[in-house]
Amino acid sequence: MTTQLKTNRRDFLKIAATASGGLLLGFHFTGCESSQMKVITDEELLSQAIPYNNFLSIAPDGHVVIFSPNPELGQNIKTSFPMIVAEELDADWSKVRVMQAFLDGEKYDRQVTGGSGAMPHSWERLRKAGATARRMLMEAAAKRLDVGINSLSTSNGEVIHKESGKKLAYGELANEAASIPVPEDVALKNTKDFKIIGTPVKNVDNKAMFTGKPLFGLDIYREGMRHAMVQRPPFGMKLKSVDDQEAKAVAGITDVVTFNDNVAVVGNSTWQVMKAKRKLKIEYEPINGELESTEFHNKKFDELLNGSDAKVMREDGNVQTAFRNAAKVIKSEYQCPFLSHSPMEPMNFFAHVRADGVELVGPTQTPDRAKAAAAEIAGVAPELVTVEMTRLGGGFGRRLRADFVEEAVHVSKLVNAPVKLIWSREDDNTGGAYRPAVKYRFEAALDANNTLIGYKLKGVGMNAGNTTRENNFPSGSVENLLIESIDYKSDITTNAWRAPITNFLAFAEQSFIDEVAEAAGKDPVQFRLELLDRAKSNPVGSIHYDVDRMRIVVEMAAEKSGWGKKDGVAQGFSVYFSHRSYVAQVAQVRMHQGNPVLEKIYAVTDCGIVVNPTGADQQVRGGMVDGMGHAMFTNMTFKQGMAEQKNFDSYRLIRMREVPEIETHFVDNGIDPTGLGEPALPPTGGAISNAIYWATGKRLRNQPFIEQEELKEFKLGQRA
Repeated sequence: MTTQLKTNRRDFLKIAATASGGLLLGFHFTGCESSQMKVITDEELLSQAIPYNNFLSIAPDGHVVIFSPNPELGQNIKTSFPMIVAEELDADWSKVRVMQAFLDGEKYDRQVTGGSGAMPHSWERLRKAGATARRMLMEAAAKRLDVGINSLSTSNGEVIHKESGKKLAYGELANEAASIPVPEDVALKNTKDFKIIGTPVKNVDNKAMFTGKPLFGLDIYREGMRHAMVQRPPFGMKLKSVDDQEAKAVAGITDVVTFNDNVAVVGNSTWQVMKAKRKLKIEYEPINGELESTEFHNKKFDELLNGSDAKVMREDGNVQTAFRNAAKVIKSEYQCPFLSHSPMEPMNFFAHVRADGVELVGPTQTPDRAKAAAAEIAGVAPELVTVEMTRLGGGFGRRLRADFVEEAVHVSKLVNAPVKLIWSREDDNTGGAYRPAVKYRFEAALDANNTLIGYKLKGVGMNAGNTTRENNFPSGSVENLLIESIDYKSDITTNAWRAPITNFLAFAEQSFIDEVAEAAGKDPVQFRLELLDRAKSNPVGSIHYDVDRMRIVVEMAAEKSGWGKKDGVAQGFSVYFSHRSYVAQVAQVRMHQGNPVLEKIYAVTDCGIVVNPTGADQQVRGGMVDGMGHAMFTNMTFKQGMAEQKNFDSYRLIRMREVPEIETHFVDNGIDPTGLGEPALPPTGGAISNAIYWATGKRLRNQPFIEQEELKEFKLGQRA
C-alpha cells in the first residue's frame, strides 16, 4: 500500500519558470547527515535551470537536475540519492543529472558526511521530494486533459491517461506544474513497485573519473595560485628556531612563513616547494613533560587498567556475586595500535583570503567547520566565506577535521595570495588525527552448566571519550554485566577512523566470545544464538539492537558458508551491529605447507532496503578489505613524539593480490535503509582471527596479526 506523508511547506520552494520554462522544486535536506549527489554537468541544460542550489528541477526537455548538499566520500551517495528521487518521480533515469551544491547554511542543514548516516537521514525526504513533484505534474496534466487525477498514472518521465491513450512528457508540463500549489499530502510508492531502487546502477561519476576530469581537491587550479606545504612540530613540542635561507634559495620559492609553530613554504609548483621544505633547518623544544612513545603508551595502559579510575558505562545485576560463585572464569586482554587514515588523496585545500571574504575549495567531510575556522582566522564574518566541495579521494573520518583547511587559510592570509596547500604522504602519516590506540580487558563467568552468568569489559583509549559500545551485544543477554571505560588524554591528535571504536572493539569482543564458547564446550555460532535467545526471551536491562535482525544474519551466514560442514578448512565466525546495520561474516582458512591461508570470507548484511546493489556490494567488499588489511598488517609506533612509519615502505597496507575471495549476501526485509559505509569493517578482524585459531591453535589478541611470530608466513588471498 502507498504511504501518505504530509509535506512541510517550509521544506519546499516553488519557483516560477525561467525564460526557458521549467518546474523547480526546492527541498531542504533538514536532518540529513549525508553525502552529496554529483555532477554530470551539461552547461546548456543548467543554464535553463537554477545552478548550485538545493533544487530538484525539471527542464523543458524533460531533464531532471538534482542538487545535493553533502560531500561524496566514495560511499556512492551521488548515485543512490538521485535514484531515490527519480524513483518517486517516475523519471526517465537516462535524463537525470546531478549537481554538487556549495555550502549554504540557510538552505541546508547538516552538510556533513560521517557515521554512515546519509541514507537513514535522507531516505524519507528524498522520496517526498520526488513524490511531490510527480503529484504536481499529474495535477497539471489533469487540468490540460480535463480528466480526474485518479485516471492518470506516470512512467518513465511521462503522465499517462490510459483511457484515451494520451501521454504528456514531464518537460511539456513543467510550466503548468509551476502554478500548482504544493500539495500537503503525497503518496509514496509501495516498495514492491520500485523500478529504479534495487537495480544495479553505475556510479554517476564513473565517466569523469575514468577520463581524468577534474573532480578532486588536487585538481583545483586558479589563476595566480601558489602552492604551499607545511612542516609541523612533533607531538608535544613547539618551534624554537628556523633557518630558512637554503629553502628560500630554491628556484620558484616565493615565501617562507611561520604560524602556530608551523613553517610553511610557498612557491610556484608542488615539486619546488617539496624540495625547499627539505632544506629547512628547524629546532623544536618540548612544551612540557616527557615526549610520548609506544613504550610509554603500553605502560600507561596497564597502569590505568589496573587502577580504579574508570567510568561505569553500564552495570546490570550483581557482577561481584556472579564471579565469586562462578565455576569457571575466562580472562583475556586485547590491544590495537594507532592507525593513519591513509586516504589515496592526501590532505589538501584551496584558500583565497581577500579583503571582502574568503573562497574555499576542496575535499572536506565537514564544510561548515571549515567555514567557521576560515572566518575566525581571516577575521571576517562567516557569511563572507564560500565553500565549494570537491569529491573526496578517501577520508574515512580524517576529513572530519579542518586542520588542513586552517593551514591553507593561514598561509593565504600571510602571503596575500590564493594558495593550494598540499600534504605529502609523509605529512599525512606523521601529521596526526590517528585512529586511537586502545586496550581492552575482558572477563567472563560460567556456571557449572557452562552458562554465561557474568561478563566484564574494561577499556582504555586515547582521546576517545568512551572506548566501548556498552549497549551492543552481548549486553542485554547476560544477567550480570559491567562495562567500564577510561579516557587517557594524549598530546597525539586522534580522530574518528572508519567505524569509530567498533573498528577494533568488534574484533576483541567477537574473539573473546569465541574464547568463552570454547571454554563452555559449545559451537561458536550456537553459543551466540543461545545468547540472542536469552536477550529475546528474558532481556536484561535495555536492548539497543534488534535481536531478530541479528539472529537472521547469524543463521544466514552459517547457512551460506556451510558452517561446520566442510572438511579440510577452519572457519571463524563474527557478527556485529553498528551504524544501524547488522553484518555476520565467516572466514575460511586452509593450512598449506604448514602455514594458514585465508582463502575466502562470506558476508551477510542487513542494511534494510538496498538502493543500489552494485554500490552496496562494493561498500561491503571495501569495508572488509579495509578491515582485514589493517587487522593483518598495519601498525603505527611512536618515538619522541613522532610517528616512526612515515610512508608506505614501512606502513604496510594490504595489496590487491592479497585480497581473498569474498562472497556477499543481503537480507531482503523491506526495512528503510540503514548505514552501509562502515558496518562491514568491524566484524572482519574477528572472523579472521577466529578462523586462524581453529586452524593453528594460536589465539590472536593483538593487532597487527602479522607481527606475531607464529604468523610470519600467514598469507591472504592465496588459495592452496
